[in-house]
Amino acid sequence: MFGIVRPCRHRLGEKLTAQWTAHLCGLCLALRGDHGQLARIVTNYDGLLISVLTEAQADPAGPRGRRTAGPCPLRGMRTASVAHGEGARLAAAVSLVLASAKVRDHVADGDGLLARRPVALAARRVAAGWDRAGARTGSDVGFDTAVLVDAVDRQTGIEALAGPGTPILTVTEPTETATAAAFAHTAVLAGRPGNAAPLAEAGRLFGRLAHLLDAVEDREADAASGAWNPLTATGTSLDEARRLADDAVHGIRLALREAEFTDGGLAHRLLVHELPNSVRRAFGTPSCAHGSHPYAPPGAPGAPGGPTPPEPPRRDRRGLLAGCAVWLGLACTCQMCCGEYEDPWTRERKEGCLHNCDCDCCECCECCNCCSCGGEDGCCSGCDCGCDC
Repeated sequence: MFGIVRPCRHRLGEKLTAQWTAHLCGLCLALRGDHGQLARIVTNYDGLLISVLTEAQADPAGPRGRRTAGPCPLRGMRTASVAHGEGARLAAAVSLVLASAKVRDHVADGDGLLARRPVALAARRVAAGWDRAGARTGSDVGFDTAVLVDAVDRQTGIEALAGPGTPILTVTEPTETATAAAFAHTAVLAGRPGNAAPLAEAGRLFGRLAHLLDAVEDREADAASGAWNPLTATGTSLDEARRLADDAVHGIRLALREAEFTDGGLAHRLLVHELPNSVRRAFGTPSCAHGSHPYAPPGAPGAPGGPTPPEPPRRDRRGLLAGCAVWLGLACTCQMCCGEYEDPWTRERKEGCLHNCDCDCCECCECCNCCSCGGEDGCCSGCDCGCDC
C-alpha cells in the first residue's frame, strides 16, 4: 500500500477511522472481485480517495453502498462493513491503470530485478493486463481510462524533452490531467454534475502535489542511482517545490468549498487536514504528539506532566495454529511493514516497521476550537474552518 495521504488513527477518531478502513477494504475487494488476487497489490491510500469522494456526494436517501466482508488477516480475521459499488470500482480502475504506468516506469529505469530482461518482460505483461482490466472496469462505470493512458504516454515524452529551465509544472501536467478526470467523474457517479468542475480542480492540484512530493522523497535516492528526477532535471529548488506544494494544498481547500457534499467529513479530513501533514513529511518536518497532547487540560491524561493514558484492555490470546495463520496472512501483505496491525498471538496493537505516523494529533485545535467543530464526530468532521493547518 502506498500514497501521500496516510492518516493517523489518532487524528481521525473512531468514526472516521472506520469509514477510512471501509473504503480501503472496499478498494482491495473490488480489485480482487473484478481482477483476481494479484490485482490486490495495487491497493493504495490515494486511490481510495475516489471512493471517499463518491460516497461523500451520494444521496443520503439512496443506497449506502456498503456490504459486510468476510474475515481478513488485515482486520485481525474479523468481518467488517466495507465500501461497495461504483465508487470502489472506479477507484479500482484508476489504481490499476496508474499502477501499470508505475511498473512500466520502473522497467524503463531498469530498477532492481527489472533490469533483467526476463523479469522486465513479465512485468510488462502484467502491466498490459492491468491496463486492459482497468479499461474494462472503467467502462462499466462510464469512465474512459484512455485519458489516463494518454497522460502516461505523454509523461514519457515530456520527461525526455525536459531539462534545466523547463517549468516543473510542465512535467506535472499529465498527472494533473489524469487525477482531474478521475476526481470529476465521482460527481457523475454521485449524480451531482455541478460538482464536476470544482472536483476537477481539486484533482488537478492533488495530482500536482502527488508528483511533487514523490519527486522530493525520491530526490536523494534518484541522485545516488542516477535515475531521472523532475526536480533535478529541471533545476527546481526545494524551496520552489515547497512553495508549489503549499499552493496546491491551499487550492484544494478552496476548490472543495465550491463542491456540495452530503457527508463530507472524511473527504474534508483527508484532503484539507491530512495533505499538509503529507507535505511536512516529504520535506522532513514531521511531528507526533500521541504521548504528549499539548492542548489537553493540565493534569489530564496525555497532557505535559500528566498521567500516561491507560492502554485499552487486551483480548484473549490466540492459539498457536490460529496465530500462525494470522501471521502468514500479515506476512503476505504490507501490513507488518507499513501499517498498524494486531499481534497474531497477543492481539496487541502494533505499528509496522516502516510505519511513520508523523502526526500532530491536535494540529487543527487552534483554528477549530480544539476539535469541537465536528461535534460528536470529532476533529473537523465536515467543518469549513478555512484554517491553514
